[in-house]
Amino acid sequence: MELYKNEDVKAIIFLEGGDFACEILEYLDFKKISELPPKWIMGYSDCTTLTLTFNTLCDIASIYGPNFKSFGMSRLHESLTNSLRLMEKEEFTQNSYDKCEKFGIVSLEDEENPYYEFNLVDDVKWINLKGEDEISFRGRCIGGCIDLLREVIIGSKFDKLKEYCEKYKEDGIVWFLEEYEGTTPETYRTLWRMKNIGLFDNCKGIIFGRPLMVREDYDISYNQAILDVLSDFAFPIVSNVDIGHLAPQIPIISGSILEVYSKNGKGFFKSLFKN
Repeated sequence: MELYKNEDVKAIIFLEGGDFACEILEYLDFKKISELPPKWIMGYSDCTTLTLTFNTLCDIASIYGPNFKSFGMSRLHESLTNSLRLMEKEEFTQNSYDKCEKFGIVSLEDEENPYYEFNLVDDVKWINLKGEDEISFRGRCIGGCIDLLREVIIGSKFDKLKEYCEKYKEDGIVWFLEEYEGTTPETYRTLWRMKNIGLFDNCKGIIFGRPLMVREDYDISYNQAILDVLSDFAFPIVSNVDIGHLAPQIPIISGSILEVYSKNGKGFFKSLFKN
């Protein structure tokens, strides 16, 4: 609250996630925040607790993008500089990347290598889950880390997701979702719950990021778990997208109009500044 009320602070970038970030919610005056001039907050993973509630409780856009620790690398990756461009309210297209990190060999800073760089070893290949050759959609986007939707937000007193989706139903809703850890049954149950709450009723499309460590129980793959819940909807679904815990991640303005395109394993996003 002190940072948000301070007029000299132009943006708040979270240092990293935080297993207990949910504790902060009890100390925020969302009514007061809604009355103040808006400023950027940015982060991902457990920061979903804040980036998403700022959208749904205050109708203030946020950036689902890199945490501050990533800015310590010796040469800033394009995904990092793009997040700063978004803070300057620049509208531009962000393309999918050629390579990404792989679980188990991600690059982390340490005492001997404080200025690390991403270790990009896997090929990036977006997947149109229903087999479409080409996908294009747009809508008011919200989302974040599924773990936090499952464990913190849905069903709490801070849950205004349904109201937000209803408010912007004319724009249509685009969900962006990514998972830190869990199992495919947990993924299935979370999406099933969201479906039956009605969070996908006005949906134009969903993008799923690369999960960091999801155990595929009962020989059910991550993508199959998604399809088993959502295949009866008409909207398109793209998975293995450049968002989430396996760098690089494309920063997204949560609460903006998001344009999404996917074809032949590649694609792009564009966040539009529209009230």
